[in-house]
Amino acid sequence: MEKNLEFPALLRLIDERSTAFRAAVAAAPSLDVRVPTCPEWTLFDLVQHLGGGDRFWAAIVGAGPADGPPAEAVAARAALELPREREALLAWLAAGTQLLLSALREAGPDAGCWAWWSGLQTPRSSGGVARHRVQESAVHTYDAQLAAGAPRPLPTELALDGVEEFLFTCVASPSAWPHEPTTFDFHAAEGRSWRLTVDGEGARSVRIPAPTAATGEDPDAAGAAVHGTAGELILYFYERVPARSLRIDGDAGLLDLLRAWEPEI
Repeated sequence: MEKNLEFPALLRLIDERSTAFRAAVAAAPSLDVRVPTCPEWTLFDLVQHLGGGDRFWAAIVGAGPADGPPAEAVAARAALELPREREALLAWLAAGTQLLLSALREAGPDAGCWAWWSGLQTPRSSGGVARHRVQESAVHTYDAQLAAGAPRPLPTELALDGVEEFLFTCVASPSAWPHEPTTFDFHAAEGRSWRLTVDGEGARSVRIPAPTAATGEDPDAAGAAVHGTAGELILYFYERVPARSLRIDGDAGLLDLLRAWEPEI
């Protein structure tokens, strides 16, 4: 079974996606263009969100174990002032990425820190932060590329790790599922699969063998099964593409229930 990406690879991917994000910002016709996948935001707003997030998480990692984010980091994020001139804005973005990468390198992968997720399947640690920031940077890079008129597929290495990261971080919860217990299978075309189980004990995911031409797939194995490339699954998870853009077997209505569920994590 394939291993998760190692810490150095996560840092490399943060840097790569941040570089791609800046390239999309540089290529956009204006900082005031709307972001189709974030309809309330302009590209400038998206820059503020991602760049502010880099600085925010750098402060969280640097603070170590805590019951909440540092008050100074919360205040600094609320009071962000960004340059409007594009070259200066790109330099501000690059500086924020380096602050995050420096904090992660100094902490190492196992240092504890505050995080908003449950900790059930993703540790509240600098390694967990790095893995999640890869995905935030990747999805928002797609947003920026779309706003600039040139969206590109998510890199396969990143997307494969991202499907599991989303299930382990954003979905895992000890809160009881308020409907009949069921399972969801997610099959990446690149040959990796996961099963999400939801029941009275909450939500948790595991890797499962990918279906093959020889074994096929038992249609009764899961309440709903979703098939697509890993990149398509990521964009579906983050509501960038609709469910109809993927192949769904079983009860598609279960996915609507899962989307509407807001458990405490």
